[in-house]
Amino acid sequence: MARIAILGGGNMGEALLAGLLRAGRQVKDLVVSERMPERAKYLAEKYSVQVASAGDAAEHAQYIVIAVKPTDVDSVVAEVAEAASKAEANSTEQVIVSVAAGVPTDYYENRLPAGSPVVRAMPNAPALVGGGVTALARGRFASAEQLKGVAEMFDCVGGVLTVPESQLDAVTAVSGSGPAYFFLMVEALVDAAVDAGLHRSVATDLAVQTMAGSAAMLLEQIDDGRRAVAEGGAAVVPDTTAAQLRATVTSPGGTTAAGLRELERGGLRTAVASAVEAAKKRSEQLGITSE
Repeated sequence: MARIAILGGGNMGEALLAGLLRAGRQVKDLVVSERMPERAKYLAEKYSVQVASAGDAAEHAQYIVIAVKPTDVDSVVAEVAEAASKAEANSTEQVIVSVAAGVPTDYYENRLPAGSPVVRAMPNAPALVGGGVTALARGRFASAEQLKGVAEMFDCVGGVLTVPESQLDAVTAVSGSGPAYFFLMVEALVDAAVDAGLHRSVATDLAVQTMAGSAAMLLEQIDDGRRAVAEGGAAVVPDTTAAQLRATVTSPGGTTAAGLRELERGGLRTAVASAVEAAKKRSEQLGITSE
């Protein structure tokens, strides 16, 4: 099985490590690089995984996951480039997988041996509990087979989809920032429930379980629709499923209709659109250039 090096033992690096082990990857096929001694010790003890320098970890790996802060990418890439040169001499094919926010694939391509395959990955916070979604974008030299291998890696921490790299800022604004939008909505719903007379603990349980159950309903409906399409039958179009489910639970003239009317009057759709656009622009501003 392909050896995987995870360079960076922060939250996302650990989430991927834990997910790979849950999915059945062998410890012997994994190696982690973490510069903070205490963090390195923690990872080694908790997961019984080998911890090494970035260069040593990368040298014998087929997949090299760069999961460090953007400010640390340059120094890590220098070590990876040296290791990649040694691996190249040994005819070892290596795929660079970037989880560093805002760092484009050509940044790596310009600093690594010519023709190095690079795949950029944008997972989100729920990956920490195996319920995330990761968007992948491949660079100029990554093959479809290599992209598939990276997708299989991230499948262990949630759903995976592929987009053009030009869309990753929009992905960041939706799925990267999306958990915070969700938490804010839950917070607002809980506060409103308390104002309506519920105890905060009761309000919290009601809000969280309602959100979780609603998401499960939506996912099931979308999956059913896609299966029907695959089988050649009529189906609900996935991008209209949420609207159709909303209509299903909204009785004419009822309590839900009254509540929805106030959300629309308050400009919920406009606020969400503005939030996504602002997050997208900020992601573009924070991006590292390839120069």
